[in-house]
Amino acid sequence: MAIATLGTVVLDCPDPVALGRFYAEVLGGRIEDDGEGWVGLAQAPGTPLAFQTAPGFVPPKWPAPDDSQQFHLDLTVTDLDAAEKQVLALGATVLDADDRARSWRVYADPAGHPFCLCAC
Repeated sequence: MAIATLGTVVLDCPDPVALGRFYAEVLGGRIEDDGEGWVGLAQAPGTPLAFQTAPGFVPPKWPAPDDSQQFHLDLTVTDLDAAEKQVLALGATVLDADDRARSWRVYADPAGHPFCLCAC
């Protein structure tokens, strides 16, 4: 029997509102700003995301054999090329999308967190 269920994945960042808006555009939903450095993503399908202010935030490095990426999000899409254009227009950056034969590509969100677009 499980001890707990996954409630929310919380990402540290320098600007929770800006990062919340990015993910609201990517995943749907709307942001809920508590005004105290915490923003939740409401009404988006899947596991809830939230964003909190982290003074001195240093983004993860990917790929870096001597540093940890800490985590990454896998986001399922139906059209990799179309999704790539959209996330780049929203402020994502390419980390590894060179191999077009793969069913996934790696990006960083505007705060530097890695995420993958994965074809379903």
